[in-house]
Amino acid sequence: MQFTIKGVCFLERIYKGKTKDVYRKEDGNYLLKFKDDVTGTNGVFDPGANTVGLSIEGAGRAGLRLTKFFFELINKAGIPTHFVDADIDQATMTVKPAKMFGQGVEVILRYRAVGSFYKRYGKYCNEGDPLDGYVEVTLKDDDRNDPLITVDALEMLKIMTKEEYTTLVELTRKIGEIVKRELAKKQLELYDIKFEFGRVGEDQHVALIDEISGGNMRVYRNGEYIEPLQLERLMLGEEE
Repeated sequence: MQFTIKGVCFLERIYKGKTKDVYRKEDGNYLLKFKDDVTGTNGVFDPGANTVGLSIEGAGRAGLRLTKFFFELINKAGIPTHFVDADIDQATMTVKPAKMFGQGVEVILRYRAVGSFYKRYGKYCNEGDPLDGYVEVTLKDDDRNDPLITVDALEMLKIMTKEEYTTLVELTRKIGEIVKRELAKKQLELYDIKFEFGRVGEDQHVALIDEISGGNMRVYRNGEYIEPLQLERLMLGEEE
């Protein structure tokens, strides 16, 4: 399947994802095509789910707008990412080539005990209890429900080195503070957020990849959950 935009034909689609597809561009970069599908179960949105739960009209462009907003801030802060530019009308984002850790890892940054964290550790905490920027890493593996993995196992399985893990955790907390700060300007509170990282550039340095959208985070205002589309409107000035 080829993808044409503004008269330019890209090579065959190289990856079909849950919420976006990936195409290789002729200049060596990649094109991410955002979809309106979001993760969840039984028709209910869940950023931590590993299956597509529903489709929300406009979710792709909304996710891209927020992703562009945050990536530009993160790049400005000097934090390495794969972001090059974005075309909101076409719901596409151009990125630098990135090599995944193993077959892909996800990094969850938690500021409150909700979702899978509370399901696992509810014997020791109450739902919504504050967490001090807790970072956990999972393997992208739908068949095994994205299992948690420790730094020692990551190194033993040759997925990443301990040095890369340390860098990943440091970058996760720095990026999380940027997102959290921007949300707070709109009286919004970040409960948790999911990131992806990879190796980018000739030196294969650790960098933020994928997206930063409402579909990757849980955000609340005055105790009320904010849906992804509403979050984009609140953050980018279309709603108060």
